[in-house]
Amino acid sequence: MSARLLLRGGRVVDPVRGIDGLLDVLMEDERVTEVAAKVKPRGATIVDVAGLVVCPGFIDLHAHLREPGREDKETIATGTRAAAAGGFTAVCAMPNTDPVNDRAEVTRAILDRARATGVVRVYPIGAITRGSLGEELAEFGDLREAI
Repeated sequence: MSARLLLRGGRVVDPVRGIDGLLDVLMEDERVTEVAAKVKPRGATIVDVAGLVVCPGFIDLHAHLREPGREDKETIATGTRAAAAGGFTAVCAMPNTDPVNDRAEVTRAILDRARATGVVRVYPIGAITRGSLGEELAEFGDLREAI
């Protein structure tokens, strides 16, 4: 049996689909299955969202998760929870970590930690240069293969 949820009467904004209007959104098992002016609930739990905006999740393109190495500042767990609380479904983690995300091993460690403790998607951003020192380019191919 699927869980059904009807968000009724919110301002639905979806730039990809060219939608911006007062609509209903039907969800089944956490997936949007219908967007229309008046959706019949057919056994769904109804939530009145009039006056609220319903939109796809946001992506933070510049997040400082600081893990590994600077967990005193932020962790993947705390940073992704904060992101989710703000409506973000993904974050791009800057390479200002210790060690710097300039090698495949660091990228894999970030992704492993994100799978274990994160609540939104984490996209690790690799440093352009080794150690972020501006002297020698990082191995971009290796970083790409790590994801």
